[in-house]
Amino acid sequence: MNIYETDDEKVEAIKRWWKENGLSVVGGVGIGLAAVFGWRGWIAYQDGVSQQASAAFEQLLSSADSGSTDSALKQSELLTAEYGSTVYGTFSALVKAKVELEKSNSAGARAALEQVMASAPDPGLATIAALRLARLLIDEGDLPAAAAVLGKQGATSRFAAEIAALRGDIAAAEGRVLEAREAYEQALAAGATPADLLQLKLDNLPPAG
Repeated sequence: MNIYETDDEKVEAIKRWWKENGLSVVGGVGIGLAAVFGWRGWIAYQDGVSQQASAAFEQLLSSADSGSTDSALKQSELLTAEYGSTVYGTFSALVKAKVELEKSNSAGARAALEQVMASAPDPGLATIAALRLARLLIDEGDLPAAAAVLGKQGATSRFAAEIAALRGDIAAAEGRVLEAREAYEQALAAGATPADLLQLKLDNLPPAG
């Protein structure tokens, strides 16, 4: 049987319920709507920031590709300052490192790569920066520093082939022939590229003494 005997009792029950609960219902709906529209506003804002950062990065690439190194460095600094929390800030630092090397400023390139290693939002980007830094250090003859950089990279990294190839370069430069041979063979087996260059390095190693 219906707990309300008459229509008047139903109306009175609804009025009492609304009087007791109406404010909380309205408040809850208001909070829900604010959350929905606030989230949509945040997404729209993020999309806008991403588009602006993308456009700024395109300009940076254009300057770097055209050889306008001074302009590229300034654009990189602005992009990092304004969009450093986005992935474009990381891309900007990688481009900056390349430009600094073209200007023969190895210290600037190292600083840019170390920045990426410390703050990249993706571990893969941090590893790319580490590989580039290791190559730079090898070219400069700072083999212990290069080995230290590579030593911080995980053995199961998806860049294991590239890491092994660089370890081979370090071992070869230090005269550790057996270790160099082993590292180059690991790199080739893991699919490192360019394979022909790695094979040439392997073939040119002196026989083990």
